[in-house]
Amino acid sequence: MYQSIEAEIPRLRRYARALARDVAAADDLVQDCLARALGKLHLWQDGTDLRAWLFTILHNQYVNQVRRSVREGAAVGLSETEPLLTRAPHQGKRLELRDLERAIRKLPEEQRAVILLVGLEGMRYEEVAEVLGVPVGTVRSRLSRGRDALRRLMGVVPDRQAEIIMADPAALRRALQRFPARAANSERYYAPRGTEEPARTADTLVN
Repeated sequence: MYQSIEAEIPRLRRYARALARDVAAADDLVQDCLARALGKLHLWQDGTDLRAWLFTILHNQYVNQVRRSVREGAAVGLSETEPLLTRAPHQGKRLELRDLERAIRKLPEEQRAVILLVGLEGMRYEEVAEVLGVPVGTVRSRLSRGRDALRRLMGVVPDRQAEIIMADPAALRRALQRFPARAANSERYYAPRGTEEPARTADTLVN
């Protein structure tokens, strides 16, 4: 079971960074998710979708943090210090990833989550519905609205490549998968208290 959870950590980190838009906050979010998951393993039903279960925990943790920040009057701004997307090797011949990055940052939270789960993580609509706790039809409508919003945010008259990426789920997934899977520095993940799991570096867990 521990190995199965470890195998999902790179995806959890990538999604957390796309949500939190800050490396430190995202890694804290993943750590909280892992601690909660390990503490609730008895609630997980063998044979069900482990990835969807972990992503549900992480997403709920993030939503709770945002709500708590709003109640406490903390600013939940858009950090520009950590790029969501790496740069394209041939920027002159393809969509500027910077524009896609900025557009994704500006999406409403519910649309951004669906875009990231479908486009970045390649989840099926049914999986996304389970993670977000909404009907499949809601996932489809949010995805459609999110793509429309990305078109508008990236320009009144998007170029042909932008149109291809926004209209083609596979092309959108390829663009979104340029999200970095890990930070430049090695961070440590510590097992929750009361477990015998040794401390590991993030690099060890990713590789």
